[in-house]
Amino acid sequence: MPAQPLLEARDLVKDFGSVRVIHGVSLKVMRGETLGLVGESGSGKSTIARLLLRLIEPTSGSVLFHDTSESNSRTFDLLQLNSRDMRRLRRRLSIVFQDPYAALNPRMSVSQILAEPFAIHREQPPQGLEGRLHELLAEVGLEPSALRRYPHEFSGGQRQRINIARAIALRPELLVLDEPVSALDVSVGAQVINLLHGLQQRYGLTYLFISHSMPMVRYLCQHVAVMRQGRIVETGTWSEVCDHPREPYTQQLLAATPELSALEQIGSG
Repeated sequence: MPAQPLLEARDLVKDFGSVRVIHGVSLKVMRGETLGLVGESGSGKSTIARLLLRLIEPTSGSVLFHDTSESNSRTFDLLQLNSRDMRRLRRRLSIVFQDPYAALNPRMSVSQILAEPFAIHREQPPQGLEGRLHELLAEVGLEPSALRRYPHEFSGGQRQRINIARAIALRPELLVLDEPVSALDVSVGAQVINLLHGLQQRYGLTYLFISHSMPMVRYLCQHVAVMRQGRIVETGTWSEVCDHPREPYTQQLLAATPELSALEQIGSG
């Protein structure tokens, strides 16, 4: 059976004052797959991420969540939900931000950081909170002793693993990955990408992977949407977009990115 959409944007428009930054963007994130949203800095990728999760409100358009978790499948327009219903749905949608340093509260221990989603959504894990926190650390390759430590005691790659652990704490269906390795060096970033790939395979996660790196997108994504100046200029499978690009802008992006040898070496090891 072909993949079905989990999240779908239709004609999203966003104005900041008199300036239009998103121009009628439509895209589909297929269940269990990864859509790569790629483009240069300032193209509007991070704005799209925040619109899809309703962290900011669009000027117009719709964001549809296709719920097939019950016997009767339903579709919600996130932009029409009240605050209570949106809060309930948020546990199924999560995000990993670009900056692993700014995303963690320096005054909170890792234990407090990872426990926060459970407190916000008033959820008690079946194995108990402490058991679930240990499980989360193991899933992202960190030792249990990390729970007692604070963000400043970790490297950038370790901090991003903590961010990922927090993002998957409630076992969401969709993870928005907003340039998750751009602040890391290539080898550390490659390890994080491989971690994300493994988590997706293990739990059937759906990803929206935002990046300016075509090799990263090639490794992780089945489908690609190319964004320029607030518009989607090309979409398709990885092969369609990256092996046979139609748009000169896509060709420029491909020409500007080197081969990701570090990722390929780790992925084949």
